[in-house]
Amino acid sequence: MNFRLLLLAAAVGLAGCSGTEDVKYEYPNASRGKTNFYAKDQEGLFGKGGISILGGDEAGNQPGGGSGIAVNSFLWRASLDTVSFMPLASADPFGGVIITDWYSAPDVPNERTKMQIYILDRELRSDGLRVSVFRQRLDDGRWVSAQVSPRTTRQIEDSILTRARELRVKSASES
Repeated sequence: MNFRLLLLAAAVGLAGCSGTEDVKYEYPNASRGKTNFYAKDQEGLFGKGGISILGGDEAGNQPGGGSGIAVNSFLWRASLDTVSFMPLASADPFGGVIITDWYSAPDVPNERTKMQIYILDRELRSDGLRVSVFRQRLDDGRWVSAQVSPRTTRQIEDSILTRARELRVKSASES
């Protein structure tokens, strides 16, 4: 009985999908010289001009000099430069997060490190950056977490900030 009821409901639902009108669709066809149907000036789903993800105006101008990312571009570039020797697991310029994959230096194959870099501000400031460093040691065939000196984290942050200042000075001198 339940199967017949389910079958009847499916048939009624499918019958409601068919229409009696002939619908003619216009597809773009460049070989026949037709105007591209999709290029017409239509408002679309989000209104004329679409939506602005980063807050730019109708002319396409982005805030913060048009960097296209939501964090300080000098800190972003300096962070990528500083960890360029490590493989990247993830890099999100809109969220300001860079995550490296595990890296083992050739001279210390029994240790590996991983970093997470957070760019917290659009301004080039020392408190606009946070670095987390993780270290592991190989112990009896297993990777075991090891202590990371706060000094190491601070040195990496200082290196990124120094490189960011260099990039900013270089950018100002080119303008």
